[in-house]
Amino acid sequence: MTTVDLELGLKPKDFKSDQEVRWCPGCGDYVVLNAMQSFLPSLGLKRENIVFISGIGCSSRFPYYMNTYGMHSIHGRAPAIATGLAVTRPDLSVWVVTGDGDALSIGGNHLIHALRRNVNLKILLFNNRIYGLTKGQYSPTSETGKLTKSTPMGSLDHPFNPLSLAIGAEATFVARTLDNDRAQLTSILTAAAQHRGSALVEIYQNCPIFNDGAFDVLKEPGEKEQRLIPVEHGQPIRFGPDREHAVLRNDRGGLEIGPYDENRVVVHDATTDDPAYAFALSRLSTQDLAHTVTGVYRNVDRPTYDDQARAQVSAATDAKPADLRSLLRGRDTWTVG
Repeated sequence: MTTVDLELGLKPKDFKSDQEVRWCPGCGDYVVLNAMQSFLPSLGLKRENIVFISGIGCSSRFPYYMNTYGMHSIHGRAPAIATGLAVTRPDLSVWVVTGDGDALSIGGNHLIHALRRNVNLKILLFNNRIYGLTKGQYSPTSETGKLTKSTPMGSLDHPFNPLSLAIGAEATFVARTLDNDRAQLTSILTAAAQHRGSALVEIYQNCPIFNDGAFDVLKEPGEKEQRLIPVEHGQPIRFGPDREHAVLRNDRGGLEIGPYDENRVVVHDATTDDPAYAFALSRLSTQDLAHTVTGVYRNVDRPTYDDQARAQVSAATDAKPADLRSLLRGRDTWTVG
């Protein structure tokens, strides 16, 4: 288990590396980096007990800019590498930084199995709905009809809803926020860090070069109040300039959006064990951003893969201590060649 020491006296500057931050001006990655560096001192962890693992993409430069341990790894494989680290080093706080292309295309298999197993990882999924590093091809979250260098007549693909995917894999912590909402971003990062198990945090962030303004309607006064649906555990789900809209239970047992009705309004419960509720909540978010639910969707307890793996190894070792010499000289041999 990671040892917490709130007397370390670390400050945000202590988590900034000596590397020049090299993202395009206006990139949402800057906001997330700054929020992370500002939030980490509150965890009371030594820098050598924190590690960031990334794959390939603009977001994957993240480890260079953190004055902690880290690895810029292989395309899509960050969750696999981080799983090995989490299993063998329970003293570390392990974070994965990935993008919508890295995580959901070549890395989709690794992502869903890390979530399914409930490995003690914190996964930050930067979603800008485009491939930025490789210069603007459509990604698994790009909207249908998206015109890009690789889809000059418009994308035919139906995009992923990353949170629906995560909840379908029964991830124990699932959340979404925006790069410009510093308060909510920090709150969600804190909750993810405190969660024991897999935590997926999707962050909508702007790519000013290849997909500029993709989420502007969620940030503009007059628009964001009608579109953003923030959820808070234990509170009725209401939104709108005067909180006149709400998430309601319909007569089919599902969720819908409509005028506030005290008798039908949903009180958000992130701790509901059945993932059906969180999944229904995730389906309220539309690709055209007419509505987008933000906040912590799901936060439930389940045994972690790494804790169980270490317990299994310990039990096996206690039952029969390892004898390398006997293993090497045993009867199970193979002749190669």
